[in-house]
Amino acid sequence: MRNLVVLAIALLSIYACVGMPGPIQLNGTEVMQYNGTNLSPISGVYENAIAGTQYIDVNNYTLKITGLVSNPQEYTYAQVLGHQHYSKVVQLDCVEGWNATILWEGVLVKDLIAEAGPQPGATTVIFKAADNYTTSFPLSYIEDNDIIMAYKMNNVTLPSEQGFPFMLVAESKWGYKWIKWITEIELSNDTNYQGYWESRGYSDSGNMNETFIK
Repeated sequence: MRNLVVLAIALLSIYACVGMPGPIQLNGTEVMQYNGTNLSPISGVYENAIAGTQYIDVNNYTLKITGLVSNPQEYTYAQVLGHQHYSKVVQLDCVEGWNATILWEGVLVKDLIAEAGPQPGATTVIFKAADNYTTSFPLSYIEDNDIIMAYKMNNVTLPSEQGFPFMLVAESKWGYKWIKWITEIELSNDTNYQGYWESRGYSDSGNMNETFIK
């Protein structure tokens, strides 16, 4: 019995030094109001991905900028966060009928693309995700608008269910254009490219002022 007690004390000492396994704590405290605007709770943004939640190991994560660029880029998570931060309140509208008004924080996609140096023939930006989901936009949409790739929502680091490490805040677009778990941004000259839902009958533009069905 004495030996068992000694062993238990030793194990507790080891755990005290290296830390007990437990839940990963997200940065920040969720805010529910911003500049007089009432925000939706993070729990109000439903997870309806094609292959379920993707759990990304940030230590092995890279974001690639590829395709018709002069200087292909490959960023770590920390390097992406090293860019200028931007915040804005944008409503996400899902074709399923729900919406959520969220305070997003992230980096401008056009800043990342500018570093890669888009070639003259580039017309289309294709986003790719860890679950093989894809969607695309005209390059002009990205360059003419302050479109951010978010890593926080309501002042909290994106939960895995909401696209950690990065989710696209595709303003004025239906929710299926708001791609999660982004791993690659490819510049292309294929103006007819169709992403996952677009190839299944959804609108290529995804404009909120239009029906999402072709």
